Amino acid sequence: MDFTEEQLQRYSRHIILPEVGGKGQKKISNAKVFIIGAGGLGCPVGYYLSAAGVGTIALIDNDNVELSNLQRQIAHSMKTLGMNKADSVKKTFEALNSDVNVIAIKDRINNKNILDLIKNYDIIVDGSDNFPTRYLINDACVMLKKPLVSGAILRFEGQVTTILPGEGPCYRCLFEDPPPPGLVPSCQEAGVLGVLPGVIGALQATEVLKLILGKGKPLIGQLLVYDALETNFRKVKIPKNPDCAICGKNPKIKELSDYSQEYCTL
Repeated sequence: MDFTEEQLQRYSRHIILPEVGGKGQKKISNAKVFIIGAGGLGCPVGYYLSAAGVGTIALIDNDNVELSNLQRQIAHSMKTLGMNKADSVKKTFEALNSDVNVIAIKDRINNKNILDLIKNYDIIVDGSDNFPTRYLINDACVMLKKPLVSGAILRFEGQVTTILPGEGPCYRCLFEDPPPPGLVPSCQEAGVLGVLPGVIGALQATEVLKLILGKGKPLIGQLLVYDALETNFRKVKIPKNPDCAICGKNPKIKELSDYSQEYCTL
């Protein structure tokens, strides 16, 4: 593609970077990213990827915008209260950058639709808020060999990792099975600092852009943990489990688990 004068101006700070340049910006413009969840993490991830000029961004979420969301979900506003979250962020991202094709999907992922939903996208971003959904996303990405950027937040702590099937460990290598329901509280139950999703979401967006550009060192085999109270980042190595049920030498999981839609909320 040839950039217009307006696009050259818009992306000028990218284009002057030797690691990006015109070729890199074209890669960004041609990229297709699927974001699961248009909430605390999906909002900043989608915002920054839209600003960067990612060509196609799909977001899936079946919830509506509520007043309690506005403390942290920055792509929604008072004007979109009651609107479906995917539609709300589509409106916001397209207002920021008309170059971007934003696809709003008003649905919930499950074991029957996820493979078809993500199969045509280059990179998957997990912005969900519960363990069953994270495992479902992980397993689907491993099966399709799709790069996955996973993030999680709770109270004052967040974490990010990048999963590249075939090259590094997956989410099940880190945590073999989901914890029993109710063992780990949700953000609704335990709370979350409003700015925390912005930090973690920006890191996820950075990982996506690094993958698109093929530059830097993505967080493959590493879990980056952020403690907001201590202003501390630390990396935890994730070893690849040769006996992993989904990415090991002899995977036991042949089909996606049938998690209930009631439990797979976004």
